[in-house]
Amino acid sequence: MHLICDNYGTHKTPAVRSWLAKHPRFHMYFTPTGSSWINQVERWFGFLTDQKIRRGTHKSVQALEADIRPWIADWNSHPRPFI
Repeated sequence: MHLICDNYGTHKTPAVRSWLAKHPRFHMYFTPTGSSWINQVERWFGFLTDQKIRRGTHKSVQALEADIRPWIADWNSHPRPFI
């Protein structure tokens, strides 16, 4: 599993490093400090949350997924305000 994290110090503590050493399946990648693309990813999830998750009533994971997938397909067809 590949994990992309910001460069915050908690990801590099001895406890985290020890856990990662015991779980070689996980690979950590750190974004550069002040990286703008991670801010765009966070904003994209904000759009998803505001436009689909908070407005919907989902009685199951399947219902939530059925609501989100078309939204993502539409976004990918017409990405806005960033690609």
